[in-house]
Amino acid sequence: MTGSFNALKLVEDQITDLELQLLKRQLRVTESACDTTALVGNRLLNTFCSNDYLGLANHPKIIDGLMEGAKKYGVGSGASHLISGHNVAHDHLEKKLASFQASHIPKARALFFSTGYLANLAAITGLVRLAPSGGASIYSAKLNHASLIDGVRLASVQNNAAVTLFDHTQPASLLSSIKNDVRPLKLIVVDGVFSMDGDLAPVKELLRIAEQSDALLLIDDAHGFGVLGKNGHGILEQENISSDRIIYIGTLGKAAGVSGAFVCAKDQFIEWLIQKGRPYIYSTATPPAIAHALLKSLEIIEGDEGKERRAQLYRLIQIWQDEMSFTQWTKVSSCTPIQPVVLGSNANALMAAKLLDEASYWIPAIRPPTVPPGSARLRVTFSASHREEDLYQLIKTLKTIEQQVMDKASS
Repeated sequence: MTGSFNALKLVEDQITDLELQLLKRQLRVTESACDTTALVGNRLLNTFCSNDYLGLANHPKIIDGLMEGAKKYGVGSGASHLISGHNVAHDHLEKKLASFQASHIPKARALFFSTGYLANLAAITGLVRLAPSGGASIYSAKLNHASLIDGVRLASVQNNAAVTLFDHTQPASLLSSIKNDVRPLKLIVVDGVFSMDGDLAPVKELLRIAEQSDALLLIDDAHGFGVLGKNGHGILEQENISSDRIIYIGTLGKAAGVSGAFVCAKDQFIEWLIQKGRPYIYSTATPPAIAHALLKSLEIIEGDEGKERRAQLYRLIQIWQDEMSFTQWTKVSSCTPIQPVVLGSNANALMAAKLLDEASYWIPAIRPPTVPPGSARLRVTFSASHREEDLYQLIKTLKTIEQQVMDKASS
């Protein structure tokens, strides 16, 4: 057989199509530690695109914790948690994570995962299996993260769950959909902080709806854990809510600076996920050294240093809100370190990212399907390690680049 076989031809055509639509993504290789600057191809770029919100990814105490953990426990776990991979470091970490949510979830217990994606898949599919096939309903926010969307899709396929999408900015629409649902298990699924807009879910109202409709409320607080709340415990602390029907998911590779994620819920729900959460059961446990390093991170998050770092974040947010304005682009208002700037077209977003790169800034263009068509954007994010003068310089640069993009687009 000569020439391209069918599958190869299909993939070549599809990649060409992505290029024509300005939707092809590119990998960039960094040659330095995660920080407010990154060495990329022998160039030093100022990064305003990382999720390292507290600036802990390169923190010396956490680095020391990882080295200490590796010396004590080695570099691998050797098996899944339910075989022989569950180490005392994992146990200590889970207890500490549960203590973060103890005021908000009665009899809280936590379960540690290697990624937030796995945590979401395990939680959604596992909980839906509480009901017989066809006996569960999932109400999922339209702008949820891809890992939540995939968890919902998988639960729908595996257990024939009914799925309804809702607009998180209009919780009344959710109430009208769920109030007459007679299925024995109802699960509301929502991001705590929406990663592309930076806005908060109305969790108090969603909890009231969950209570009225006898539903569970699953909150993925990937971008809130470590950032929100006086002690960095996340959106439940920020909004001061408590319920045994909350399933809380936090990520440990963003503000916590390391990697992994956890599900925290009333102890019976966690026990059920240990029995029926397939991504947990069939994944090799994260190296215990990672769990040991995360314990150092949690100490920082809820200690005085964590409070100082959150205060710096909010100083930066206030400067941005006061000083950054655009004539053509749309600045999306956010109370979090995620500060989107919507340009609309893929071409304009790519042009802006290129001009930023030429000015030694790394802020990639975010395009569909990550965001809805026509809403391509720059997703500007802050770290507590950014200095105020860094932000002022970025603001000056962005104002210049907006004019350059508009001039090129109109020429």
